[in-house]
Amino acid sequence: MIKNPEQLFKQISHGVYVIGVSDGKRHNAFTAAWVMQVSFKPLLLAISINPESYSYQILQAGGICSVNVLSHNQTELAEHFGQSAADKMTGFQWQSDQTGAPILSESLAYFDCKVSHYSEAGDHVIAVCEVLSAAKLNKGHPLLYKRTGDLDGSSQFYK
Repeated sequence: MIKNPEQLFKQISHGVYVIGVSDGKRHNAFTAAWVMQVSFKPLLLAISINPESYSYQILQAGGICSVNVLSHNQTELAEHFGQSAADKMTGFQWQSDQTGAPILSESLAYFDCKVSHYSEAGDHVIAVCEVLSAAKLNKGHPLLYKRTGDLDGSSQFYK
């Protein structure tokens, strides 16, 4: 048994992101903290996503996504996009690049991606995505997952 796993796992450094997904008709965005670079050639990112989520259905159907890096002062955006809501994209500015995936204009930076392949990972699925384009949009420092406390309610899953 691991004592205080919710505190220990917060020690693994990673950021907080808004992932934009589209299948050409439907668009959605969700908060993710399990994102990492996994290759240089080609440039690949791995994104962990709950296969029960609405966003996963759209990601599978469209095969594209954007990874939007949140700034250290955008905790409220992480909270907003972490909710299950009917139209949580309304009220925000979005743009697109090569794939057409929604890119959050107020994010620090973005990566525009197409899915290469999927891999099952416990109660989540890993989407390995090829980065087709990327850019810095705004000034700031990335939001770290450790700084969000129990914003995502994850402490309940360690029990």
